[in-house]
Amino acid sequence: MAQSKTVSLKNLTVLGIEHLPAGGGFMILPGQLGCLDLPRLEELLRGRKVVYLVEDGAALHPQVREHLDKENVSALGIVPSATDAGAYSSAVQAAAADGALIVHVPAEAASIVAPATTVPGVKLDFLLKAGVPVVPLHVLHPREVALPVGAPHDAGESVFAFGAALAGDGCTLAAYQESLFALAEQCFSRLPALGGSLALALIRGFKKHGARCRVIDGKDGTGMSFDKIFAAALALSRAVRAGTSKKRVGIILPPGVAALIANVAVVLAGKTPVNLNFTASRAAIESSIRQADIDKFLTADLLVRKMQVFPWPPLKQLVMLERLFPAMKRKIAAWYVLSKVLPAQLLARLLGLAARGGHEEASLIFTSGSSGEPKGVVLSHRNLLANVAQFGSRLALKDHDSLLGCLPLFHSFGCTVTLWYPVIYGVNMVTYPSPLEVRKLAELIEKHAITFMIATPTFLRGYLRGVNREQLGSLRLVVTGAEKLPNTVADAFEARFGKRVFEGYGLTETSPVSNVNLPDPEPLGDGGDGHVWLPGRRMGSVGQLMPGIAIRITDPETGARLPIHQSGIIWFKGANIFEGYFKDPKRTADAFSDDGWFRTGDVGRVDLDGFLYIEGRLSRFSKIGGEMVPHETVEEMLVKAMNLEDETVRRIAVIGVPDPDKGEALVLLTSIPGGPEHQEILDLRYRLLERGVPALWIPKKMMRVAEIPVLASGKLDVRACEKIVRG
Repeated sequence: MAQSKTVSLKNLTVLGIEHLPAGGGFMILPGQLGCLDLPRLEELLRGRKVVYLVEDGAALHPQVREHLDKENVSALGIVPSATDAGAYSSAVQAAAADGALIVHVPAEAASIVAPATTVPGVKLDFLLKAGVPVVPLHVLHPREVALPVGAPHDAGESVFAFGAALAGDGCTLAAYQESLFALAEQCFSRLPALGGSLALALIRGFKKHGARCRVIDGKDGTGMSFDKIFAAALALSRAVRAGTSKKRVGIILPPGVAALIANVAVVLAGKTPVNLNFTASRAAIESSIRQADIDKFLTADLLVRKMQVFPWPPLKQLVMLERLFPAMKRKIAAWYVLSKVLPAQLLARLLGLAARGGHEEASLIFTSGSSGEPKGVVLSHRNLLANVAQFGSRLALKDHDSLLGCLPLFHSFGCTVTLWYPVIYGVNMVTYPSPLEVRKLAELIEKHAITFMIATPTFLRGYLRGVNREQLGSLRLVVTGAEKLPNTVADAFEARFGKRVFEGYGLTETSPVSNVNLPDPEPLGDGGDGHVWLPGRRMGSVGQLMPGIAIRITDPETGARLPIHQSGIIWFKGANIFEGYFKDPKRTADAFSDDGWFRTGDVGRVDLDGFLYIEGRLSRFSKIGGEMVPHETVEEMLVKAMNLEDETVRRIAVIGVPDPDKGEALVLLTSIPGGPEHQEILDLRYRLLERGVPALWIPKKMMRVAEIPVLASGKLDVRACEKIVRG
């Protein structure tokens, strides 16, 4: 979408005003419209004939109803149903022919926080078929999204964003949704708070939540309040700043209080934290250190002694935190007092930190790689603040909620959600160094009444072995990411613990959360027919887009734009999208379009209500006989055919190999012992054919392995699998 013209009115910024036709005869279709937005819209459209389009019997805010009942306000009642489509079109077209500008007024809706639209897809589809041009409108009230990451005065003005008119064959639900997402991205990306710095946001978070929130170290049961963690980080930041002139500092620590203090300290020192993946290969670790140009590392004695195979740098470059903190008690105490009495801005100036970070580097994360040099993803202050705001506003946790933090911090999911988000939003946290020790984690959940857990499907499988239902009773929200959530795992988890698992989606490059399913909203009022209800989840999807993210879909082969309801390559645009790979302009250029869209490499589509479905990574598709075959879908079919639904570990993987006849063929890797592989694959072929699986989708060959390779995040290690298959 081209850059829109901007018009500033009192307490309102208007984008895309050039998209409003000069006369009447068209419809404005907003995703949502509040009671204060109606007079603003009328002021903007002064001198034009406005007719409001209202669903008969719709539940409206009392102030909206009062406004529509005024003598000088015209309203057109409609019944959005297939049987009344002709009458609806006739009424709208008559109003348009009379030169009216028709504005749809959405009913009050029970929905998740900050949705792109509060109008169900079926009704939107009906409204779009009126036979008149439709101008999409997105309305953003910044305080609903940005306040947690910035000072109150940084919230900014409300924004109206108008899209280009949709007419004729182009007036479709898919086109409207795509336009609305693009308008939402334009509005969100303008928020002044996103130009701030991560350091200042952390300082504000610590000061606001310091006395109320705490972190409990699940390893030894000790707890620290946010204000004491803040003081320790402030003291450590001075040592970090004095200890190296380099821009980046390495951190080699598992999740815990020490890792939180270390990461915050590096940020407060004005440097970039690099949490190193100590589960990666020696070559990958050495490459990460070399690429990032690190000469100082925050770690612990225990880890140095325990991880003998880790390529430890010279001892003089290591900062052992348990040795350092006892000698810093007086400094920590002094900083504790200063952090209480000094305002956030003054503390930042005292530390020599800039109030604005914006597009500057704030975090460097090296993606997992089983061979070759890992690629570094540079996340800016803007990226992280945007994703924390997106995730936090959509999640809307309460003061009594608490988070289990056990995911590795060298992955973006663990870093954003269990480091920056809890501090900025004020969420109590219980940490543990490993997501694999599920029995211990279950004890912690029960003991501390934890309400929010993030995991991967691989780690969730562990809870299905030897964990009692009662131990997870306090959980209110279980969210998974990093890999596709199999229905078998979700169903087994819900059957055992009575907890529905909500799947999310994201990439390191998206900081990382772009989508998430959430519990359905509480109904409004008495739940009568007039109230609109929008789901927060949809099985099989990864949820709706986070606020301020735009999406487009392209053909995997030709690159041509497709309607977002069709399957194709997913592209994102938004303030949370990274701006480039570390010192790798070629890879960066390959990942972005000329107009700034990021190519995810995943294949998917959006449904009528804006839920995104991921059908696989393009690298996990095989083109067989001209047909695109998704490996993950084949794996799901194999799980059912091989009766593996109750397995708690990954037992199979599908890999594509070159084939002279069909272009590619599928190979099944399995860790299940058995008889002759050629006979088993033949038997499996007949079983799959009986289930209606296309012949092209059935693996030609089976290979047995001791175990299916997975990465530390729980994802399938595709490269390792390919090495096995291809020798």
